[in-house]
Amino acid sequence: MTQPRLWRASAVPSTTLNASAGLYLGPQEFFAPCPRGLEALLVKELTGLSAASVEAVPGGVHFVADWRVCYRVNLWSRLATRVLWRVARCPYRTEDDIYAIARNLPWNEWFSVEQTIRVYVTAIRSPLKSLEFLALRTKDAVCDAFRAVLGKRPSVDTANPDMRIHLFLDDREAMLYLDTSGAPLYKRGLKRARVEAPLKENLAAGILMLANWKPEEPLFDPMCGSATFLLEAAQIALEIAPGLGRKFAFERFRRFDPPLWRWLVSDARAARRERDFRISGADVDAVEADRGRRNLQYASLDGRIKVVQADILTVNAPAESGVLVTNPPYGVRMGEQKSLDALYPKLGDALKQHFAGWRCYFFSGDENLPKLIGLKASKRTPLYNGALECRLYEYRVVSGKLKKTAPPGLSTESK
Repeated sequence: MTQPRLWRASAVPSTTLNASAGLYLGPQEFFAPCPRGLEALLVKELTGLSAASVEAVPGGVHFVADWRVCYRVNLWSRLATRVLWRVARCPYRTEDDIYAIARNLPWNEWFSVEQTIRVYVTAIRSPLKSLEFLALRTKDAVCDAFRAVLGKRPSVDTANPDMRIHLFLDDREAMLYLDTSGAPLYKRGLKRARVEAPLKENLAAGILMLANWKPEEPLFDPMCGSATFLLEAAQIALEIAPGLGRKFAFERFRRFDPPLWRWLVSDARAARRERDFRISGADVDAVEADRGRRNLQYASLDGRIKVVQADILTVNAPAESGVLVTNPPYGVRMGEQKSLDALYPKLGDALKQHFAGWRCYFFSGDENLPKLIGLKASKRTPLYNGALECRLYEYRVVSGKLKKTAPPGLSTESK
C-alpha cells in the first residue's frame, strides 16, 4: 500500500518551526479511534507519519507527537476516525471528581468563549452509570471555568459544535480529550450522493489495505453503490491526502499555526502522483449506479473511473486478473434476507464462471454468506461496521467453467 511521504523537520522553513510557543513546543498525547479490526494497520500508518510511542488498544491507537505531526495525521490518515488531544488523565470515584478535573483545566487558553461546545462521554466498566449526567457536569465545569476568567460562558451546539470535548471513563481513570479533527475524518468532502447504508470511508480504505491491493492491479466493485471503494482506491493510487478537501477543528484553536499548516497542505498537494490505474464499478440498480457516477464526477474522477448498470451475476471481469472488492447488502441492513439467501449460491457460480484468477473480497455482517456462496474462504478477517460485527471474506478464484475475456475497457453486460 502506498504510504504518504514522511515528514522531516528539516524540510519545514525555520520561521514556521519557531512560529508557535507553549502549546506547540514538545510532545503531546493523542488518541486516534478507528473501526475495530483496523488497529494494527493504523499503528503502521501513524508510525509512517512520524508518530511516536504508538500503542494499539481495542478501537484505536494511542500515540505521542508534536503539533506538526498532529496536523499531518489529520491531513493524511486514511484509517483514523478522529485525532483526540488528551488534556487530562486523573483517577476518579464520583461525578464531583469529574467536575473538578474539567473545572481546573485552562479551556480559555485553547479556544475562544465565542465558540460552541459539545461533550461526548464513553464509559467502560465505570462505577458511574448516567452518561448524560456526566456530560452535563463536564459541560458545566467547562462553562464555569470560562465564566471565572471572562465573566461569560460558551454556548452548547449539539448538532455542529466548534469544539468537541470527549470524556472517557474506565473503572478507575477519567481522560478528557479535545477533538482536533471536528467532523469525523472519514468525511473526506468527496461525496454528495449517498446510498441507504453507506460504508464509512476509513473502513473502506482499511479493507483495501487488508486486501493488499496495489494501484497497478485492476480493481472492480460490482455492487459499488455510492462508489466508496472506487473513490478510496483512486485517492490511494494518486497519493491524494484524504484531508485536502475539508476543514479541521484545530484550525479554530487559539494557538493554531497557519504558516505551518499552509506548508503541510502545499506539500500534500505536491505529493499527488499522476499515474494510470484500472478502477471500475457496477451496480444492478440504475439509481445507485447513477449516484456512484455523480460522486465520481464531484471528485473529478468521472473521466477515469467508469460505473455502469450491471448485474453481479452476469458481469464479466474487466481483466484477466485483479481484485474484486464489494460490500453486498445483507439482511441486517436491508431486510431482504430471503432474496439474499437465493443470491449467494448463484454468486459463487458467477465468480467461478467470470472471475477465475481474481482475488475476491466480500465484506459482510451476514453469517449465511460463507455457508451459501459455495466457495471456501481462504481468509476471514473480523471487522466492525460501527457496532455490527462483520467479516472480510477472501476468495481466491482459481478455476471456472466458462470464463470469458472482456474487451478493452470496462467489460459488463450493461443495460
